[in-house]
Amino acid sequence: MHKTETIHARGNPRTITRADLDHYASKLKNWGRWGEDDEIGTLNFVTPDMVVRAAQLVRTGQRFSLGLPYDQKGPQTGGFGRLNPIHLMRRSGVDGAAGLRDEAGLRGADDWIIMPMQSSTHWDALSHIFFDNHMYNGYPITDVSSDGARRCGIEKTKDKFIGRGVLLDVARALGVDELEPGFPITNDLLDDVADRQGVAVGRGDFLMVRTGMMESRLQAGTWGDYAGGDAPGLAFETAEWLHAKEVAAVAVDTFGCEVRPNNSPGFFQPWHWIVIPIMGLTMGENFFLKDLADSCAADGRYDFLFTAPALIVTGSVSGPINPIAIK
Repeated sequence: MHKTETIHARGNPRTITRADLDHYASKLKNWGRWGEDDEIGTLNFVTPDMVVRAAQLVRTGQRFSLGLPYDQKGPQTGGFGRLNPIHLMRRSGVDGAAGLRDEAGLRGADDWIIMPMQSSTHWDALSHIFFDNHMYNGYPITDVSSDGARRCGIEKTKDKFIGRGVLLDVARALGVDELEPGFPITNDLLDDVADRQGVAVGRGDFLMVRTGMMESRLQAGTWGDYAGGDAPGLAFETAEWLHAKEVAAVAVDTFGCEVRPNNSPGFFQPWHWIVIPIMGLTMGENFFLKDLADSCAADGRYDFLFTAPALIVTGSVSGPINPIAIK
């Protein structure tokens, strides 16, 4: 079993300090690994041969959407200035029935959507989080301005999100519907779940981790403090595990992937500090994993073809997606 140093232990997490951030930043830094001009980080791990092998995982043609709808029923409650999508109709059938807008000689419907790019299921671009005055690959944070991200914008990944997907169903492996808020998923637990499922996680994989949190909130009909509140998630130490495994990207069925509370006084989301700007690892948030997890439990197959390209919004620091798993 793969062993690494432990920052979090269940029931007895120790405080994460600035010294821990600096230690991991030095140990796990991928700056320059793919050249001084690189802007996609660990997505470089995915090769054409890997995509071909991933396509061969399709056996039944079952398709699973891993995305939430973009509507007013989403998880946002105003934290970080994020709101749920606002959908507006510019032309509609009601207009047509009333004889409005007939001057163009064509009746139809047009609509707009106004939303934060991270309002629903999305990827965080490598320009989203900074480590002090730098983002991934050592680019200065001033490369992100009111005009958007000059470096590491989500558009740089437009053809990169396809390959072998792997699900680690932590909640099911522990025999619960939902991990409790504050429950840290450690390196050893990730290894244990992979062993139980008979699946290996490795280079170029798109890793999904299920906690059951999203499902419980959807079933309850209320999001509560899902957006930025306490949550189960990846422990700080898993940055090292993900670095060693050389995964392409990681996604979780929670608001922010990492466990909360973080137990890092003075430093919010310490795992984010390391994973995005230091490692160049793309992370996905608000993934809906229930249907895929049920299928994997039924047939014992926890890997599949995965594709999730983001909208090509030039200079955006994140990208809305509708991820698809195909088995």
